Amino acid sequence: MELTRRGFLKLSGTTVSAAVLGSLGFDLSPIAAYASTVKLKGTREVTTICPYCAVGCGIIAHVRDGKLVDTDGDPDHPINEGTLCSKGATLKALSGDMNPMRLTKPRYRAPGAREWREVSWDWALDEIAKRIKKTRDATFMVKNDKGQVVNRTDAMASVGSAAIDNEECYIFQKFLRGLGLVYIEHQARI
Repeated sequence: MELTRRGFLKLSGTTVSAAVLGSLGFDLSPIAAYASTVKLKGTREVTTICPYCAVGCGIIAHVRDGKLVDTDGDPDHPINEGTLCSKGATLKALSGDMNPMRLTKPRYRAPGAREWREVSWDWALDEIAKRIKKTRDATFMVKNDKGQVVNRTDAMASVGSAAIDNEECYIFQKFLRGLGLVYIEHQARI
């Protein structure tokens, strides 16, 4: 092996630095990291699935007195083996227990208004249903330009969620097809 002048200087500098730090009392051997367990003391572990995408990563939710304390990746889960993406790692922010800024009631901003106002769930769901019916009735097409029966509306679309199970997906699809929607997409494909 040929040692260049630059290589010699690097090797010498590293050796001298290590010797000096060692003589000053610094322990240069690897140390073990210990996670703080005080925060999780007295919590119950509940396993769940991350709701963000269709991968289905395992999550351990740490719960104390019915309130979420922390979340971690599940090391025993075969998909993620304890690792989480940046969204999954911030999952606890979805909880009202951990995030006091999270909205828990629907808000509505009327056309032209500057401010949002808090409304009841009954009002919000009724309003959504009225708008769906109004849009469907105004745009429903029984036959196309060729005279073929199509029974559809092109004025609405849906983007489904990867966080619902097969049964919920099936019911949601039946509902959308019953409305006559043609443009139905799923979040996992986007």
